[in-house]
Amino acid sequence: MKVCIYGAGAVGCYLAGRLHRGGAQVSVVARGANLAAIRERGITVETPARRWQSPVAASDDPAALGPQDAVIVAVKAPALPAIAPGLAQLLGDGTPVAFVMNGIPWWYFAHHGGPMDGRRLPRIDPGDAMWTTVGPDRALGGVILASCDLVAPGEVHVETPKSTLYLGEPAGGTARAEALAALLRDDDFTVAAVADIRQAIWAKLQMNLCSGLFGCLSNRAPSATFHIPAVAEAVRRVAAEAGAIAAAMGHPTQFDAEANIARATKQVHRSSIVQDLDAGRPMEFHPTFGTPQECARMMGVPTPTMDLLIALVEARARAAGAYPTETQA
Repeated sequence: MKVCIYGAGAVGCYLAGRLHRGGAQVSVVARGANLAAIRERGITVETPARRWQSPVAASDDPAALGPQDAVIVAVKAPALPAIAPGLAQLLGDGTPVAFVMNGIPWWYFAHHGGPMDGRRLPRIDPGDAMWTTVGPDRALGGVILASCDLVAPGEVHVETPKSTLYLGEPAGGTARAEALAALLRDDDFTVAAVADIRQAIWAKLQMNLCSGLFGCLSNRAPSATFHIPAVAEAVRRVAAEAGAIAAAMGHPTQFDAEANIARATKQVHRSSIVQDLDAGRPMEFHPTFGTPQECARMMGVPTPTMDLLIALVEARARAAGAYPTETQA
């Protein structure tokens, strides 16, 4: 199976390495130092269980890689409009495209049902770039639970002892998701094809809202702050508010805030949105913070703690030049 990863950051390199271990014919769209390193020595993945190298094809020109059997998009949300022309070069008849990204995805309301069915999200998909290029019928949702960092070009370090990936279709099917999942599974990587990918999205959002909001305000990993009683209590409130939004949207989660706090007190990895703010790069603000807040407004769910923290993070992001512009969002 020919699979191309669009975006050779930490998650993209990790998935490329996993796919190569699973027997796929893997290529990546990369640029700069990452591209040079991958061409020279492939992708190196180090997890708590093992370290391995995966020789994969790499190019900064998607047309050179040609149509694929499947594509995984692992770029940050602000980059979506820019990659649309290149992404089109990788699509054959019926090529599924899995978006393994943080927060609410651009396709969220496709096949949603009810009065919100088909609603577009212009702050995440400006100009309908993904809706037009890929379309919701090709799309797969992807939710990954893995703390990983690109420690050198083409080299990813994974902190999580056992990572998890959920794949699913906007319309609820699992067949296309399972075909991709089968290539990725390993003894330390659980991959599940699920009928309700939106539930997985909200469950991860409950984690990301907590780690992202408090991380952006402190510029620290959860291990540095979540043990503080006042922070832990605020984390419980944020998780509860996000859970109420998920339930109102029809996708209640089984999120355990206490277990999340216990895990987070050991997490030394700063989430990607915190790293982007620190570096002044465009953040995934709308998928992670802004759009969940908009969903709360649509459903009439009060979110006072989230509202305060999001406002403070937005002020920091604007001052740092990391708040995405409308053309980037």
